[in-house]
Amino acid sequence: MDVMTHSSTFLLPGNDHGSSFTYALVVLNQRLPRFTPILWDHAQVRVCADGGANRVFDEMPLLFPRDDALDVRRRYKPDIIKGDMDSIRTEVLDFYTNLGTKVVDESHDQDTTDLHKCVAYIRDFAPNLDRSNLCILVAGALGGRFDHEAGNINVLYRFSTTRIILLSDDCLIYLLPRTHRHEIHIQSSVEGPHCGLIPIGMTSVGTTTTGLQWDLTNMEMRFGDLVSTSNLVQGEKITVQSSSDLLWTISIKKF
Repeated sequence: MDVMTHSSTFLLPGNDHGSSFTYALVVLNQRLPRFTPILWDHAQVRVCADGGANRVFDEMPLLFPRDDALDVRRRYKPDIIKGDMDSIRTEVLDFYTNLGTKVVDESHDQDTTDLHKCVAYIRDFAPNLDRSNLCILVAGALGGRFDHEAGNINVLYRFSTTRIILLSDDCLIYLLPRTHRHEIHIQSSVEGPHCGLIPIGMTSVGTTTTGLQWDLTNMEMRFGDLVSTSNLVQGEKITVQSSSDLLWTISIKKF
């Protein structure tokens, strides 16, 4: 079984951490994590769902209280605004289009979520993007209405062959496909120690881990019985192998 490696170097400032990934950033319509500027700097393309554009316009200047708000808004200009255009304010749309942001109106599509639309665009149409080792970071994916959160988690399963990481101020979530054995390299300066492995949609007949305080050995997990929440990382590398897809979640420190 092939090994898939994971590392949260995108939480570290700068671009010299040896990451082999090409990052894209999606911003949704929940409160921006305080480290959004770091994600922005790592990304080669930045896509806002229409409500996410309001968040960037309103909240990015708050992260730079000593800077002029207009300068911050110009500096953090999305490359693309995509969605059904039911949430974006007129003044926000006009501001970014005047700066050259591309707008993709998909108001005809009411069957997919904003995140689904953004991921599909990045995967299939974003220009000049190396997709061979693509990782999509999603800010504003967690918090707020639970049905929105559930829809965003569903996108992880809909695009299970694409690396997608949901981020909030407090934690991150991504999918560990059952097709691989996983090595998770912990960035202890910015994440942990609390973590979890959660089966959604099917029973994990057997899950085995190393590197956790409460490791699993060919353990069955399912809702209504055991799920591995409130676990703790013990070292710099976690390994996971499972008979079903699992969600990995880990806390993000207040760095």
